[in-house]
Amino acid sequence: MITCPWCGTNYMTFRNNCKNCGGPLPLPPEDASAPPPVPDIPEPPPTPRAFKGSFVWRKLSSDGWSIAAGVFLFMGIIFTLVGIPLIVVVVGVVFVLLGLAFLGAGIPILIWRYRKAQQTLNVLRMGEAALGVIVDVTQNYNVTVNNRHPWTITYSFQVDDQEYEGKTTTLRPVGCSHQPGQPMYVLYMESGPAQNTIYPPVM
Repeated sequence: MITCPWCGTNYMTFRNNCKNCGGPLPLPPEDASAPPPVPDIPEPPPTPRAFKGSFVWRKLSSDGWSIAAGVFLFMGIIFTLVGIPLIVVVVGVVFVLLGLAFLGAGIPILIWRYRKAQQTLNVLRMGEAALGVIVDVTQNYNVTVNNRHPWTITYSFQVDDQEYEGKTTTLRPVGCSHQPGQPMYVLYMESGPAQNTIYPPVM
């Protein structure tokens, strides 16, 4: 593993400049041609993997965007139901318009996040495995969901000598198993490695 001396970003293979800060990277040691040791982490089972469809709903329940969309939907339904009986007065029209606005904001977001969760489930079931490394772990203090701040795990991996990067979020506290520089497995779709997720998944 090669570490950038300027910003601390880790790479599994050598490159001239750091992708993160642009600084020059040190040359690898002479024995870098030897294959890297396989880390002592559980290898994903062969495909198809037994992930249930309920994974999608568990993923949505821990996703900040989905929770926000659910709040919009709830408010939209309430405003619409309150406004319809009062439609003959101006207040009723305002309530209905607000309800429709909340519904119009919440429904597309929920559909978007549902499709993303379904895509992640498909990768977990049928994706190819590759060794990767955690690049960064950050907590977003600008967002609060159920009195918790979401964590974002950024990771990188290589397929056919091309480097890919991915991100996943979780509301659960990130423990010692998810720290920058630590190796982990990534599952990706052979038809498009941009569709990827870490294994085992974090919720």
